[in-house]
Amino acid sequence: MTEPAAGSPPASRPASPAALPEPEAILFDLDGTLVRTVGLRIEAWLETFAEVGLPAEQDHVAQLIGADGRRLAQEVAAVAGRRLDDDRAEAIDRRAGEIYGRLNTDPQPHAGARALLAALEASDLPWAIATSSRPEQVQASIDALGLSSPAHIVDGSHVGQAKPAPDLLLLAAEQLGVSARRCWYVGDSTWDMRAARAAGMPAIGVATGAVSADALREAGALTVTTLGRLLKELRRRGHVAGEG
Repeated sequence: MTEPAAGSPPASRPASPAALPEPEAILFDLDGTLVRTVGLRIEAWLETFAEVGLPAEQDHVAQLIGADGRRLAQEVAAVAGRRLDDDRAEAIDRRAGEIYGRLNTDPQPHAGARALLAALEASDLPWAIATSSRPEQVQASIDALGLSSPAHIVDGSHVGQAKPAPDLLLLAAEQLGVSARRCWYVGDSTWDMRAARAAGMPAIGVATGAVSADALREAGALTVTTLGRLLKELRRRGHVAGEG
């Protein structure tokens, strides 16, 4: 995917949900944003690094959750004084996904996720999930959301570079047939926020993952405490049914 033109100003951070531009679509991260899986992601990575003999600190891994898995593996290796080529990073990322799949047996949605997605399903506002995860890692979490129809999903297998590169988000907007700058992107990590800003999208952070609201704001996000706040704003604007 092509990034926004060099030199174009990044999307500014709105002061409140009411200051967000009108959306033509909404994109969501999955892990940590819609479902409570960040702890399992960290556990899977730590088990993988132990298996391959790479020392890793839990806090460091936590800060990297949400990034392209190959990049995550390479950054952890670099701290340990080792260099991973792309093939080795790919193998480690794949193994972490296998372990995560074994652990992720009962994912639970975050507060407000089901209500927000149900409202969007009943509306005319397009939405999609844009996640760095591999396709085989997402189904259990998607099932937990209780959707009435299949979600539109763009995952890490669809692009050469996942987050913080904007490619996932740009592809999702393209597939929905809307301008990237008219999409809201909702995520829980600084990598999500960096990807959104690189794509020219308003970045909305929910502090439900491994990083704080302050860290999300520093990465350029408008922060909300729950997904229910976004549902309330969409109702106020008339995009979904219900009282504002």
